[in-house]
Amino acid sequence: MESVLWIVLAVALAVAEAFTATFLIIFFAIGALAAAGAAALGAPLLLQTIVFAVVSGLSVAALRPIIMRHQRSAAESGETPFGIEAIEGSQATVLEEVTADHGLVKIDGELWTARSFDGAETYAPGDRVRVIKVRGATAIVWRDDLPNL
Repeated sequence: MESVLWIVLAVALAVAEAFTATFLIIFFAIGALAAAGAAALGAPLLLQTIVFAVVSGLSVAALRPIIMRHQRSAAESGETPFGIEAIEGSQATVLEEVTADHGLVKIDGELWTARSFDGAETYAPGDRVRVIKVRGATAIVWRDDLPNL
């Protein structure tokens, strides 16, 4: 019966982790599953609790740093950015007029829909702009008054 309670606790903790962005609660769910295993083997409650604490602590100490290291952006970790991170901050050439509602730019040989960052600015074909951020498949651009990155 105790193993069922530990499993219920593990599931509840895993569900709680889904509502956070910390990657911490899930390790206690792992500890609860280990305690459920100890309970299934007939260990007394004190030993189950010790297994829960030790496995939770070890998994936090061993696995969380690895997960957090892989969760950092390329700019934070000093690695070469790729994907969206590589596009943000790059220069683009306007192909079709860019306004708050529509536009088309060329970024590193690829065509992207674009919108003006300000909404009041309009960029004519041939203008050079800088990609401020990317939302979905749309580049949000601003006039290129920044030095080359």
